[in-house]
Amino acid sequence: MKKPPQDLSNLLHLSGKLPELAEKAELLNNLNRYVKQIIGGPAAEQLNVANLRQGVLVIETASAAWAARLNFQKPKLLRQLQAETLPMLTAIEVKVNPGLAMIKASSQINHAKLSNQSAQHIAALAEHVDGSLGEKLKRLAALASRNRQSKD
Repeated sequence: MKKPPQDLSNLLHLSGKLPELAEKAELLNNLNRYVKQIIGGPAAEQLNVANLRQGVLVIETASAAWAARLNFQKPKLLRQLQAETLPMLTAIEVKVNPGLAMIKASSQINHAKLSNQSAQHIAALAEHVDGSLGEKLKRLAALASRNRQSKD
């Protein structure tokens, strides 16, 4: 007879590698929020706490320019982290991970606007299309013209 499946939350609290990984992931997530709070500003958006190993906090950033900026702030950040949360911290290492730039770029929302000419083309097309598609095209053209009028 097979054993019934276990609840995932039970597996996280048992002994072994999984509870250790869950605990470290939670620690890194909390450290990430805390470091971003300390750094603040646009620099906070460009970093990610990657690891904590043997007393060294590893911070990743998207470019060498942001890494240089963070390197200037390392001594202050190290003192503050040692005083408030991690007394065993001995160093901070800043690494460049260009993959972070790609992740942030893909998560940005595109707020594209329809030009006046595009709205006119959509309205003209809507006149020749029947059914629900024609109605939707008319609403889209009307919405684009309303948005332009409200900005003028």
